[in-house]
Amino acid sequence: MANPSSASPASREPQALSSSDGATTAKPGERSTPYASNVMRFLESVGISNPIPDNYSSEDFYSDFLCNHLKTDAVRRGHITCFTTVKPTILNSMGGLHGGVVAAISERVAIATARTVVGEDKELFLGELAMSYLSSATINAELIVDGSVVRRGRNTTVVAVEFKMRKTGKLVYSSRVTFYNSPIAKL
Repeated sequence: MANPSSASPASREPQALSSSDGATTAKPGERSTPYASNVMRFLESVGISNPIPDNYSSEDFYSDFLCNHLKTDAVRRGHITCFTTVKPTILNSMGGLHGGVVAAISERVAIATARTVVGEDKELFLGELAMSYLSSATINAELIVDGSVVRRGRNTTVVAVEFKMRKTGKLVYSSRVTFYNSPIAKL
């Protein structure tokens, strides 16, 4: 009986992957993983190789796009509450709110929240954004997005952002955002 480990390495080596345009993803002499073709099929199914439409390449497109999905409810010192509804344009391939959109909304709300306690004489630089995806918000779900300052120091500001289902109050996403504050240079 033949030993399975004695099979020649060439017979077990996966073939280099090629995408739909014929380009290979593995460099000559490199091995691709056994799962590479599955990954390529997934990426192609979600449109990774589709061209970017012209109207998406305008300056600061994402800010305008995200702001169209947020409605401000309340603004107080150290706290902001917004509402958003999950629309088809911001869904992932599994039918839930896209994780990148959650992070981008979290960053925007955190900046606005930090601005309620940090003066305009200081710039805010994103130092860390930690996300927790606890559940999923599906199409037409209404979410409450709460931002609150956790800590305000001379050089840093930490903001917590929570996404809750409007109907049930269930926490679905949570983030903690750290900003570095520095005076604006006077040139």
